[in-house]
Amino acid sequence: MNKILPILIGLLPSLTFAASDTTTLDLTSHWAGYLAVILFVIAYVFVMLEEFTHFRKSKPVILVAGIIWGIIGWVYASEGIPHAAEAAVRHNFLEYAELFLFLLVAMTYIEAMRERLVFEKLKVWLISKGFSYRQLFWLTGFIAFFMSPIADNLTTALVMGAVVLAVGAGNARFISIAFVNIVVSANAGGAFSPFGDITTLMVWQKGLVDFQQFFSLFLPSLVNFLIPAGIMHFAIKNEKPEAIDEQVDIKRGGVLITFMFLLTIATAVSFHNFLHLPPAMGMMTGLGYLMIVSYFVKRGHNPNDPISERFDIFRKVSRAEWDTLLFFFGVIVSVGGLGFMGYLALVSEAMYVQLGATYANVLVGILSAIVDNIPVMFAVLTMTPDMSLGQWLLVTLTAGVGGSLLSIGSAAGVALMGQSKGYYTFVSHLKWVWAIALGYAASILVHLWINSALFDVPI
Repeated sequence: MNKILPILIGLLPSLTFAASDTTTLDLTSHWAGYLAVILFVIAYVFVMLEEFTHFRKSKPVILVAGIIWGIIGWVYASEGIPHAAEAAVRHNFLEYAELFLFLLVAMTYIEAMRERLVFEKLKVWLISKGFSYRQLFWLTGFIAFFMSPIADNLTTALVMGAVVLAVGAGNARFISIAFVNIVVSANAGGAFSPFGDITTLMVWQKGLVDFQQFFSLFLPSLVNFLIPAGIMHFAIKNEKPEAIDEQVDIKRGGVLITFMFLLTIATAVSFHNFLHLPPAMGMMTGLGYLMIVSYFVKRGHNPNDPISERFDIFRKVSRAEWDTLLFFFGVIVSVGGLGFMGYLALVSEAMYVQLGATYANVLVGILSAIVDNIPVMFAVLTMTPDMSLGQWLLVTLTAGVGGSLLSIGSAAGVALMGQSKGYYTFVSHLKWVWAIALGYAASILVHLWINSALFDVPI
């Protein structure tokens, strides 16, 4: 016993150290916390100015993410608890990895369908039908609304934007208003599907809302689209553009790849709902579908075709939106660092305790129009406020459609400003903000009304 006691005493410091590794420090009043917030704000200013500076948005946030966690690591190491910071950043990496793999597969499929001229075929079909400007306004809006839940709001906006530019034939007023309508409809359509927006995907992957429960937001999302569209309808002259006779055929394998994309979505949903596995696992399985299909598509090519015309799955992967994917990394890791410092707990207290969940979630949508919905939603998910299913659906709705209030509030709006050749600008969108705000308010009221029973369902 006398021999064992010194050994046990010798072990006590290591045991104490191990326990202290789980400790987190409140750095909200520390120089490290102040510096981290300042750096994040500076980085996000660069993100918001990307349209003017052409400085890719991923660069500042990745740099700041590294600096923030470097500061955290230094503080925690000086306090003798380095493993607490290590465990926290590894958790952020895991969250990002699931999102990254999911989006990478989705972007690869979209790029494959674009290269096989699936979207080009849709564009030419609409152009050749001889619709009036008002008919095209509603057709592009409704197609965007129902396409966005499957393809995502960014891709949808770009495809429909190309259609509007083609049929607008220099009609500046029509193109400008139609672009506003596409932004609103794509964002609204993306709000009632896990695949429609990054924010809905994050909520779904977190397990807070089941796949089928998202469809409770269909009517609120539809109202969000219809009210501003109904108002803008009267600003468009009921004229017909000149008909354009153009023929496009979908390339070999295009229809099959489209079917495989739908099967991939079904696989991801099944993995999550029935097997309780991460949706990213289902999407990676779907990438396997595409790789096998690509083998047979390549075998059907004429060997005399130039290399650039041949289908190559790895070329599609390389053409994914890497700037966007890396931007998500910077945002998730940066916001995760600020949350680890204690700032998100302060924000959660101010918003969800002082204001209440409903007002806080409405505010989230307004903030999404100014900042971007991705960091705002990730912050909410990191705070994990104690809310009912109805409230989680409300914040999903507001974060998704709130970005439509300003052209810079969503990826769809920013992308169309770059595509529009000057027809669609921040100011042209701002002219209709009052109509969009009416749709935003109405969609919230509709959700509070038709889904009132869900506000009593705990998560």
